[in-house]
Amino acid sequence: MEIAQIPNLALAAPEMWLAGGAMVLLMIGVFSGDGATRIVTGLSVALLVLAGVWLIWSPQMGMAFENAFIMDPFARLMKILVLIGSAVAIAMSVGFAKLENFSRFEYPILIVLATLGMLLMVSANDLIALYLGLEMQALSLYVVAAINRDSLRSTEAGLKYFVLGALSSGMLLYGASLIYGFTGHTNFAGIAEAMAEERTLGMIFGIVFILAGIAFKISAVPFHMWTPDVYEGAPTPVTAFFAAAPKVAAMAMLVRIVHEAFEPAAIDWRQIISFIAIASMVLGAFAAIGQSNIKRLMAYSSIGHMGFALVGLAAGTEEGVSGVVLYMLIYMVMTLGTFACILAMRRSDGMVEEISDLSGLSRTNPMMALMLTALMFSLAGIPPLAGFWAKYFVFLAAIQAELYILSVIGVLASVVGAFYYLRVVKTIWFDEPQSGFVPMAGELRLVLAASGIFTIFYVLVAGQLSQTATAAARSFF
Repeated sequence: MEIAQIPNLALAAPEMWLAGGAMVLLMIGVFSGDGATRIVTGLSVALLVLAGVWLIWSPQMGMAFENAFIMDPFARLMKILVLIGSAVAIAMSVGFAKLENFSRFEYPILIVLATLGMLLMVSANDLIALYLGLEMQALSLYVVAAINRDSLRSTEAGLKYFVLGALSSGMLLYGASLIYGFTGHTNFAGIAEAMAEERTLGMIFGIVFILAGIAFKISAVPFHMWTPDVYEGAPTPVTAFFAAAPKVAAMAMLVRIVHEAFEPAAIDWRQIISFIAIASMVLGAFAAIGQSNIKRLMAYSSIGHMGFALVGLAAGTEEGVSGVVLYMLIYMVMTLGTFACILAMRRSDGMVEEISDLSGLSRTNPMMALMLTALMFSLAGIPPLAGFWAKYFVFLAAIQAELYILSVIGVLASVVGAFYYLRVVKTIWFDEPQSGFVPMAGELRLVLAASGIFTIFYVLVAGQLSQTATAAARSFF
């Protein structure tokens, strides 16, 4: 796909909008204190929405900043998904902030800054630009994970994420230095050209280290060790954010770097991606069986779902990339809806997180029970819900690429994983009810309703979404 050079900043307008807006919001918060939290939260959501509107209506495609920044249909779609995930995560935190001493103006600003880093990651066309975007996102997320300073679990989660995140960033940076040393380029096109001429052992080592660093960001095995502890320890709105937008951005970054920079070494990176996919699917399926905390269960579920998404990437085809895009869209919607239910698990004496606390939900809150059941079935891949089609398209791409063993293992892992989703459904509908939860906040009702409706009636919009995903995938082929 030929992309023209655009010698102005129009391509990066959403990023500049978020950067400038975050600075203004920071000044408002600093001078007004925590009393400005509600205003800052509302303005943060408005910033993200306006950036998304710009992406939807702006027709410009091209490269900027000496080819380090690219805007194409793939980048536009993934950026819109990231912005939706971030905006919804901030909105879901409003009720939690009122009741759990979480009212800090820094939280929405950090989310905006992390989102800025994610947008830069998605559009990175150069190793240096990629690393800068990754670190901007990571530094914000380290603070967000530990933002509840009065909670020992939150502080522990932030520390674990920081230490392991620093390790992964070091691995990625070392891999980037190897790639630069052996190719003489940091730009993706230059790297691909050098690899097409000669592929050395040093380049392969560089690819391995870069993929290891990115695998940490999507919590893929064997770099998943931070996920259960951080998901459980961080405040629930933070966990909801971690499970949505950052995963979409990191997966988009992975798709771009392997298809643009490492395409001549496809035979090498496809083996690595296949191994990571198998390990993630299997561990996500079996490790979640013994979990009693629903946030830890969602952590292992996330690990498994990243493995399923990587099945499409391992195919190395346009259909595979299209399947990955669809998978991340559907996964993000399902995850946000599920976390809306988790945030609604509140009794008069505070929040609860155990799966057993959902006992008899069908009798105490039938609508919430119905929606959560639909989301659990969808996460398990039960047809005709959205989650089934997400898995169908990535497995179809793998079969077309003759990755039969990978597909069979994926289907078997999906069957095993269905056990713990069905266990949640059994708890909701067949166990004796406990005392009911307090009424859901309005923003959680809206998120849960939108997620549930999308999941149940996905087939009505499947054609249009498939066309959009296919158009995005053509950016690489």
